[in-house]
Amino acid sequence: MPASMSYNYPFASSPDIIRSHQKDAYFSGHLHELLLSLLRKTHGARTAHTYTSETRVFSELLYLGLTTLLGNRTLGEEYCDIVQVEGETGRLPALGRRAGYILSCILGPYVLGRILPVFRRRIRAKLEANLRWYARQRAKGQQKEKGSRGNNAPIAARLQAYFLRNLDTITSPAPVYAVSLATFYFSGSYYHLSKRIWSLRYIFTRNVGESDARVGYEVLGVLLVLQMALQTYLHLQNTLAGDAIAPSHTSGAGAGTAAIVGPGVEISLDPAAYSSNNALLFDSAPAPSSPTALQKWTHTPVLDTPRYSLQDEGTMGWIEGTQQRKCTLCLEEMKDPSVTTCGHMFCWTCISDWAREKPECPLCRQSCFVQHILPLRG
Repeated sequence: MPASMSYNYPFASSPDIIRSHQKDAYFSGHLHELLLSLLRKTHGARTAHTYTSETRVFSELLYLGLTTLLGNRTLGEEYCDIVQVEGETGRLPALGRRAGYILSCILGPYVLGRILPVFRRRIRAKLEANLRWYARQRAKGQQKEKGSRGNNAPIAARLQAYFLRNLDTITSPAPVYAVSLATFYFSGSYYHLSKRIWSLRYIFTRNVGESDARVGYEVLGVLLVLQMALQTYLHLQNTLAGDAIAPSHTSGAGAGTAAIVGPGVEISLDPAAYSSNNALLFDSAPAPSSPTALQKWTHTPVLDTPRYSLQDEGTMGWIEGTQQRKCTLCLEEMKDPSVTTCGHMFCWTCISDWAREKPECPLCRQSCFVQHILPLRG
């Protein structure tokens, strides 16, 4: 073989890029499980459950910091024989570009996950206040007396009602991710949005002959585009249908169609609004910290003293031994004992936090969702 022979390495294809990221996700997930287990052993299960998201972010930063940031290939890239380069130039990425990719890829979604619920809650409260004002003005028949603002009130009310109904979709980054992924399926480059922002591509480290098959995922791109088009059509159809019935809904100021829960959170009584109601509840203000606030929220009387004391042998006599009366997650006396469908008991806060992160029983690993946990109230 002549010493002067050189190869023109081609860009990596879609299957190799996806396979590389799957391998990296596996190793990063394994590192996350190890860090979570270490945190659980050193600081307890409650701390591990509380900081699960932060532990995942740290594990991903650690994995990419020890590989990409230092200029090394990840385990997935080595497995697929690909190397990360800058755009069309084919040069190895500089340190600043690598660091920017890592921060935007990992910290970007984490920060958005923290900011978006607060932002949605504030926007939702503002829109609900505006709609209530429009409803009062409509009921009083004062639109014509308000001048130009009164003439624009119906259009403004419809627009704000539309934003309120679709606030989660409008403020979600999922459509941007879907468009970026569809573009990747057609072009075969920039699998992650962060790689597209920082112009990072992959090339093969081996020579690819002319007879080697280079297939892509264009079919998946077509299917994804069809899915987005169908979702857009259904969204427009539902929006037009909602506008057709909007006047009759607002004329009665929402009587009989909604209920106020907590600090002004309006929950629809429509059985088809289950998903939107969940979003409202999860994005709403935190749970009340005092019995008075709890009584106001739920419209139920609150006793001055607990009905049953967990320190009373008559109450807890059916559980043998004091050690068995402790929660196996926080290792403390049970607070608000709650039972799963498989029959194991924990503190309500402990098991609900666990089920939100991992919907299975901590002891027997059977399926355990938050909505299936039963508080023991006597």
